[in-house]
Parts: sequence; C-alpha cells; structure tokens
Amino acid sequence: MIADMHCDTISEILSHREKGEKISLRENNLHIDLKRMQKSGYLVQNFALFVEKSRVYDPWQQVCRLAEVYKEELSANQDLIAPALNGADIWENHKRGLMSALLTVEEGAVCKGDIGRLETLYDMGVRMLTLTWNYPNELGFPNLNKEEHQQTPDTRRGLTHRGLEFVERMEELGMIPDVSHLSDAGFFDVLRVAKKPFVASHTNARSICPCVRNMTDEMIKSLGERGGVMGLNFYANFLEEKLDGVYNPGTLEAVVRHAKHIVKVGGIEILGLGSDFDGIKTNEALPGAQSMGKLAEALLQSGFHESELDKILYGNVMRVYGECL
Repeated sequence: MIADMHCDTISEILSHREKGEKISLRENNLHIDLKRMQKSGYLVQNFALFVEKSRVYDPWQQVCRLAEVYKEELSANQDLIAPALNGADIWENHKRGLMSALLTVEEGAVCKGDIGRLETLYDMGVRMLTLTWNYPNELGFPNLNKEEHQQTPDTRRGLTHRGLEFVERMEELGMIPDVSHLSDAGFFDVLRVAKKPFVASHTNARSICPCVRNMTDEMIKSLGERGGVMGLNFYANFLEEKLDGVYNPGTLEAVVRHAKHIVKVGGIEILGLGSDFDGIKTNEALPGAQSMGKLAEALLQSGFHESELDKILYGNVMRVYGECL
C-alpha cells in the first residue's frame, strides 16, 4: 500500500482547464491519475491545493477555486476514491475497496494571517497546511526565497507571531503543520511550539544533496524524536547535485541514498513518501504513480526489510494521521 503526502495534481488540472483542455483525475497524462494509483495499490493520496501567490490576484479566491475542482473530481469518481478526514476514514474507505484522498493546502498565505480563514479551511476538509511556499508570508519565511532571490539557509527569520498562533490553533483543530519550504529558523520555531508530531511532507536530506529545500541532520533527528514524518521528494534536483547545465534525469539510486541516510539519522519511524508529483519535472526513474512498485523493489534490494518497507510506504504516515487528526 502507498500513502503519499504530497502532489500538486489538482493545481495542474485547473491549469490545463484554464487553457481550454479537457482533463480529469480519473485518467490523464499527468504524473498521477486514479487508474494508475489503483494499479499501484494506493491507500491514500494527499492532494495539495497549491497557490503561487505572485501569480494570482487573490490567493484565497484561488484556493477556493482549487477546492471546487477537488470536490468535483471526487464526486465524479466515487467508485474509486473517497475523501478522508482522519486515519479511521482512510481505513474505512480501504475496507470498502476505495482509495482515500486527504486534502491539504500548500501556501499559508492563502489565509492572509486570518485564523478565521484557517478554521474555514478545516471546515472545508483541509487537514494539513504547508506554512510557506517560496515567498515570505504572514506566517513566516522560507529558505528558497523567490522574493529576495535567496537560496541560502535562513537561520534568523522563522515564524512570525501570527505563524506561532497558527501552529497552536492547527493542533487544537486537528490539522497537521507541514514544514516543507519553511526556513531553518522556522522549523525550530515549529519544533518549539508544537506539542504533537508534525511533518515535512516532501523534503529530502541536505547532507546528501545540499539544496536548502532539504533538511539538515539536526532537523531530521529532531523531527524523528518528536514522532514526525518526512516524505521522500522525487524531484531530481533535490535528490542529487549536478554541475550547472548538466542534465539531471533522476535515479532510483539517489532516492535510496536519501532513504538510507534519513533512517540512519532519524530512525525508521521518520520516513514516508512525498512524491511532489505534478509539481516537479518528471523524474525519469519514477515518472508517475505507476512507478511505486519499482521504488518498493529498489528499497528492498537496498537492504530494507519488509516490515521496514511497510512503515516507509504507508505505516509511518498513517501513525501520524492516527495521532494528530
């Protein structure tokens, strides 16, 4: 079974429709569709409503548009997938022969610092919020900062006061903070204020690939000690560093290197999947939902036991959902 904490497929579907193209979640040429998910044995897919705030007039209006696309697609495919609000829902859907969809939002700026809007997202079914994307917002600062053209770890600017309040309210509601994209200082702010496990839904190890979007060993260790989970991101440039201009197709070997290192530093309970499908350039070794069997086999061949593989593919994520949602 597969539990993937992050994809941008809903945003991609809306983008294609705005260009006049007919496209659905059931079957398409994107990284993810329901037919391929079903063949690969998916248990749950987190569907992010991703908003790039610099490209839209009103981030809140955009996230609501994306939520409508999500609802329409789930309504049209009730024979394959059903929404889930917590771990119990996911297992109940599985018993009924259905995959589950868990709704998330990528970019805390959609709330404009308004906790009332955070509560509205919860009422809409959102159960995970990525606090920042690659721009500063009302909640905090990222490492990859497009606004300031910064690509260095920000160890000084973390969560704002409002960001700290958001994390506290999210835990009260039963919504998981996602520290992917957040600055180094922001990660440790979440670690300080959060009382439950939290996640880095689509992030790798910085000591294996020195991209600031990845996490340091100290961060990995701290997340593991808190009981959180980080999802392996399949983006080639987050997996392996190449010289400028050198093509990076993506390899299974690189994914395995990150998996091995993350488990060595943070323990087997920390590792999950966060493909970033439909939000990244295609990884030639893992081009879509149909590739999960190849990933599982590569992890087994690298020395992970079956019981460890089950934790990586779905068990660790489901544990956090059981504890936090």
